[in-house]
Amino acid sequence: MKSKRTKYKSVHILSGLMVLGVLSACNSAPVQEAAIEKDSLLSCESHVPSRFGVTAGVDQEVAAGEFSKEGMVYIKGGDFLMGAADNEGRPDEYPQHKVKVDGFWMDETEVTNAQFEAFVKATGYVTTAEQAPDWEELKKQLPSGTPKPADSLLVAASLVFTPPAHAVPLTDITQWWSWVKDADWRHPQGRGSSIKGKENYPVVHVSWFDATAYAKWAGKRLPTEAEWEYAVRGGAQNQKYFWGNEDVEAGSPKANTWQGQFPNLNTQWDHFERAAPVKSFAPNAYGLYDMAGNVWEWCNDWYNEGYYQQSAAEIANNPKGPNQSFDSMEPTVPKKAIRGGSFLCNASYCKGYRASSRMKTSPDTGMEHTGFRCVK
Repeated sequence: MKSKRTKYKSVHILSGLMVLGVLSACNSAPVQEAAIEKDSLLSCESHVPSRFGVTAGVDQEVAAGEFSKEGMVYIKGGDFLMGAADNEGRPDEYPQHKVKVDGFWMDETEVTNAQFEAFVKATGYVTTAEQAPDWEELKKQLPSGTPKPADSLLVAASLVFTPPAHAVPLTDITQWWSWVKDADWRHPQGRGSSIKGKENYPVVHVSWFDATAYAKWAGKRLPTEAEWEYAVRGGAQNQKYFWGNEDVEAGSPKANTWQGQFPNLNTQWDHFERAAPVKSFAPNAYGLYDMAGNVWEWCNDWYNEGYYQQSAAEIANNPKGPNQSFDSMEPTVPKKAIRGGSFLCNASYCKGYRASSRMKTSPDTGMEHTGFRCVK
């Protein structure tokens, strides 16, 4: 049955931000084995402009669907130590603390293009990236007197990875991310690109709102950060990666990550330049695929950089995350947690494929390296 589609109450603020020059540097830096700046929160997702005003959310009705266990694995509950145990973590991964989670079902793969297409066909859902901004609504959230951007900027668009032809400083994401008109889940690189033949690839360019809508339709939900980290560890404690402690580029390929010099040279040692079909690499001990690399995965939790410190006093029982978001790098931008890293992660820039690695991004932002999986 088609869902009732109403106009987004929230509005696209990307163009205004670009005109005002807010698109600025990503403060990520190499993570060193022996020395890390503990007084700063390194991030490869910060200072990405928000597409919509997140406080109002998305107003598209999606009916809750019937749950099926097909394509899922059951993960028995238990206790584990959440957070980094070594010195490679970012500050928001400490202190390591004890967490208990109940058993749950989890998708064995990231949600694929074919699965998301079935959802769209069944509901008529339109993703965030496919929505053009409404200037009359946009200007209500901008300072009085802000000039109207050119009509050519007020278009549906999403962030696409556009690698430079030469080495660039790793402090300016505009060197490798571009807002591309008509880029969305059907057109990962914009107009002219397609997902034909890529039905088994993870769906990308989906916002947190899009992922949540799909999960509801499927009778599921997004995982909490605690569930996600418990699942990626596969029953092991204090390992850097789901496969153990061996470096991602040692031995045979273990995950879809970036090899070479980021962001201009990918040797494709793992056989993939960008996203890979799901199940291209061996699963973890729980039978879950691509829990490291390929695409970042949305979690349900708000991101708060001090949440682990607040949780360390006693064992956390099925934690649902903080009540509100806080990121000192961008204190006015509410953010949701994402996990697992992507095909862009490299040791020189972002080791997001580490089991305890956390990242954060605005829930209305879709990118070419961000997808999701569901739990029940």
